[in-house]
Amino acid sequence: MVESTGKNACVIGYPIKHSRSPRLHGFWLQHYGIEGCYAAESIAPDALPTFMDSLKNGTLQYCGGNATIPHKEAVLALADHADETAKVLGAANTYWVEDGALHVSNTDTYGFLGNLDEGVPDWDAPKKSGIKTAIVLGAGGASRAIVYGLMTRGFKSIILANRTVKRAHALADHFSELALANDCKIMPHSLLQAEAYLSQADLLVNTTSLGMVGQDDLVFSLKSIPITTVVTDIVYTPLETDLLKEARANGNRTVDGLGMLLHQAVPGFEKWFGVRPEVTDALRNHVLQDL
Repeated sequence: MVESTGKNACVIGYPIKHSRSPRLHGFWLQHYGIEGCYAAESIAPDALPTFMDSLKNGTLQYCGGNATIPHKEAVLALADHADETAKVLGAANTYWVEDGALHVSNTDTYGFLGNLDEGVPDWDAPKKSGIKTAIVLGAGGASRAIVYGLMTRGFKSIILANRTVKRAHALADHFSELALANDCKIMPHSLLQAEAYLSQADLLVNTTSLGMVGQDDLVFSLKSIPITTVVTDIVYTPLETDLLKEARANGNRTVDGLGMLLHQAVPGFEKWFGVRPEVTDALRNHVLQDL
């Protein structure tokens, strides 16, 4: 628990030691000269309702914070008010207390889009001929946020590839109504099947943990990748995964995953501390020192 005369926020998870959020938000607090702190709280799942009640009644001196595994779905269920993105994704990663009520949001989509906007500003530019096509590897929670973001940016064809095709079908079903409303086709495939669509892809996104330090390698052939395809990986340990390395060697524009972590933190910080922070090279280098 923290004691500060300023505003305080915290990230909650179980376990929580892995979180880089305190280092990230701590940098901004110091940079903008804001009195307050951002802590990490290890909260077991069965203790979450009591924790949130304590925030609402003022027993705990936190104005809000972030939620990570395994609390994203539970925080949404406990909320008094949820924004549209959290509702669509079925999970929340940002919370705050306002007039005694618990408000929640999900900023993962915002972070993903902001990272690509910074790294390759024209990545979602309208296509003169044909429709915009993306291949998304993985069908977990991060994939859900990314598929939603791609639909909002005008992608009409999304190849959703996963080692377990059943999970890809489940995610496609989750977005069936929204995809229909946006005239978007979400097509579930295995990773191997999705390779056949690479020649059509304007964007390739890896949302899996494959390729991360300590995980299995991502097996996905880039032999037929057009040089115009933008390639991004949400993994940031290592910063340049084998997928990004191969794509860069081919001449493709690439975007690493660290920026998604940094950009998704912007809306929450502004909500808790009243200042909209900037994602800068200094912040990036500060967080990189801890990777």
